[in-house]
Amino acid sequence: MAAADPLLAILATGALLLAALAAAAPSSAASSCPYTNLTAANFSADLTMLQHQLRGTVRLAANGTCALELTRFDLLPASPSARFWAADGPSMADLAAGSAFSPLPLNRTFRNASLELPFDSPLPPLLALYDPDTSSDFGHVFLPNGTASDLESSDAADAAVERAPTMFDNCIPLSETETYRLRWTLNASAGTVEIGLEAAIGSEYYMAFGWTNPKANSPAMIHADVVVAGFTEEGTPFAEDYYISDYTECTLGMDDSPVSGVCPDKVYEDGNNDSTSLVYGHRRDGVSFVRYARKLDSEDAKYDVPVGATEEMAVLWAIGKLRPPDTLRQHYLPQNHGGPKDTTFGFARLNLSEAVDNCIGPLDADNKEDQERIIADRETPLVVTSAPAVRYPNPPNPDKVIYINKKEAPLLKVERGVPVKFSVQAGHDVALYITSDPIGGNATLRNKTEVIYAGGPDAHGVLATPKELVWLPDRNTPDLVYFQSLYEQKMGWKVQVVDGGLSDMYNSSVLLDDQQVTLFWSLSQDSISIAARGEKKSGYLAIGFGSGMVNSYTYVAWVGDDGVGRVKSYWIDGKSAAGIHPTSENITFVRCKSENGIITFEFTRPLKPPCSGKVECKNIIDPTTPLKVVWAMGARWSADDLTDSNMHSVTSSRPIRVLLLRGSAEAEQDLRPVLAVHGFMMFVAWGILLPGGIMAARYLKSLKGDGWYQIHVYLQYSGIAIMFLGVLFAAAELRGFFVTSVHVKFGVVALLLAVLQPLNAKFRPSKPAHGEVPSRNRILWEYLHVITGRSAIIVGVVALFTGMKHLGHRYDSENVEELTWALMLWVLSVIVIVLCLEYKEVKRRGSDRSVRGHWVLGNTEEDDSVDLLHPDGTARNSESSTSGVMEVQLEPLTR
Repeated sequence: MAAADPLLAILATGALLLAALAAAAPSSAASSCPYTNLTAANFSADLTMLQHQLRGTVRLAANGTCALELTRFDLLPASPSARFWAADGPSMADLAAGSAFSPLPLNRTFRNASLELPFDSPLPPLLALYDPDTSSDFGHVFLPNGTASDLESSDAADAAVERAPTMFDNCIPLSETETYRLRWTLNASAGTVEIGLEAAIGSEYYMAFGWTNPKANSPAMIHADVVVAGFTEEGTPFAEDYYISDYTECTLGMDDSPVSGVCPDKVYEDGNNDSTSLVYGHRRDGVSFVRYARKLDSEDAKYDVPVGATEEMAVLWAIGKLRPPDTLRQHYLPQNHGGPKDTTFGFARLNLSEAVDNCIGPLDADNKEDQERIIADRETPLVVTSAPAVRYPNPPNPDKVIYINKKEAPLLKVERGVPVKFSVQAGHDVALYITSDPIGGNATLRNKTEVIYAGGPDAHGVLATPKELVWLPDRNTPDLVYFQSLYEQKMGWKVQVVDGGLSDMYNSSVLLDDQQVTLFWSLSQDSISIAARGEKKSGYLAIGFGSGMVNSYTYVAWVGDDGVGRVKSYWIDGKSAAGIHPTSENITFVRCKSENGIITFEFTRPLKPPCSGKVECKNIIDPTTPLKVVWAMGARWSADDLTDSNMHSVTSSRPIRVLLLRGSAEAEQDLRPVLAVHGFMMFVAWGILLPGGIMAARYLKSLKGDGWYQIHVYLQYSGIAIMFLGVLFAAAELRGFFVTSVHVKFGVVALLLAVLQPLNAKFRPSKPAHGEVPSRNRILWEYLHVITGRSAIIVGVVALFTGMKHLGHRYDSENVEELTWALMLWVLSVIVIVLCLEYKEVKRRGSDRSVRGHWVLGNTEEDDSVDLLHPDGTARNSESSTSGVMEVQLEPLTR
């Protein structure tokens, strides 16, 4: 036994050496690649997702070969030209100057695949999945420089390990259709879990996930703690903590009523701040993805459910339409999920500490085009501008891209045979052209060929001097072309060319306010066919005839949960659900559809409803007068049982005046400030100065000398001058002088009567000498002067009241009624003053007759020595009052 001990010791030592060599074998083998070193062998990083639902982890092969290993690799099919690409950086220039890293084609779907990409030269700084034909970067990863000595330290190796926000440790499908997935990574030491919600849904939908009440006997939504995630109308991701207290949409507490429904935690009186925080979110290829972090044990014990890291607990999930904020509710509110269980909502059991990855392959949405859509119509110009890139659909891209009708690089849809008008206002450095090249920027500079269908170096302009470009797609135009800039690559996007459409079916079309709704129409002898199409996603679309949605005849179109499109007519006289009244209008040939959330509807109605006595009978369309049209969009509509939750989330800011016969439209400017100045000037003229001038001539003749005459003339001329200024001010702002309304007609008559007064005074006959009988012409002139002057005042006051009525009809101003009452009080006050003065005048004349008997004091002219404005009616003629002598002439009445 003693002799065996040395042998056993030698064998044990050999075993230890072999074990050590085996443990070091991977690193030593990896380091055997001449283009890597020990530190590079420890490299591991995730691919960033830019397009095609790319996911995967990249590391160096551990078998000693010069190769990159890809694990958990997902990718939707790309074009045949797409490849793994070696480049110096992610910019357009770097990628264009790069080369293929591997000949492996990427035109098929990869599902949780494992790949090996060999290389025979030093690693490039960047490995991308790139399509050189379209200059498309699907995603990339930065690689270590395998021969650099500065990567020898362990700190550098640790820094090389990068995780993408789209990668998680675990994943399970939630819905039976596997279109909704839950991803998570647990950090038990930090007391948090990062959760990723991913669903192939439209951008107007929400994703909800959370934990049910652990005290409940069975999983239920009541008292559940959920996170609602989605995207705002601007495309910004959000994730907010909600608490479910009832199976209804959130109802904010009014007075003493409590908050109830599916509400954010922060709206509850004793609710704390969110226990969740948004980490990342994007929309790619028709798939919504939001990542957020959640505390396992929140401080809010009432509205948040504590989650055990190693405990299996009941969870719930749902997807549905999202209601944007409005004037009453400042939060995004989830609507009822509406579908069957395990398709739009469901329950499950989840243990966060269990490792599971049941998500095989990328989500493949039916509609992968997330860009906003614009459908070009006949005679409606498309406004082309440029602005900073925010969500350009084909990265990489320049800092500035093309916008059409305020939409960033939209998907433009045109029809063959229909002229497309562009109003180019993007700057002189952006020359618009329609090309077959998806990259643009003049393909000849890249030694490529392209077909230019419209535009070119001259198609540039600015807002002050836009350039009009007309393009007529024909039957030889391909189904897919591109609008781009001639001077820089990748500023535009796709143009779909189709056959036929609404533009061919209707004679006229216009864009309504904010360029979010297009209105089409065709007139016949006694009816009108109307179509409306939204330019953004919504749950319902409404157009109304009126100055606003309140006091308008409105047509609402929506697609119900059963997939059937509906159009109903309403009369709206209030801002709440109680002010929406269904009508029984005779609308025929009704159609309604929703494509990718874009609603289009059509109907035909008579110009004059064949009825009487009902409110809809007043909904008469006169093709000879402008039709004021407004619009609104919202998340959800119902044929009955409307509530305030059906309020629109976005609406037009002003009505558009549609000229039905001309086939054009004009924006109705908000001229209330202008008309307020015009009205004030007319009130000063017709309510103060001109009546004051008449009263001066009537009651102030007792002033010394010709004072009354001077006051009369100054007030009249001042009133006429201010009146003319008011007319010119309104005509200049209205860009014309149109004698159409009752107010303008009365105003014109008052203006003519007022102008006649100074002309009348210019040609007045001379005043008779003292004691002479006035001539016949003088008497006729006095009658004409008095009658026209007083008639002008009456007509002018009527014009003031009709002006107030016109203002209220045009703008539905809330204070018009108060202003009208104030004007009435002013006119009544003036009338009372005049009656008092006339009463004193009649009383004075009566006393004069009682003194004279059958004789007349003085001459045949009226005695003006009494100042009727003086409180006691005493004489104010200085000569008569100081002399104390009155000269009396007696004349018989029978003379």
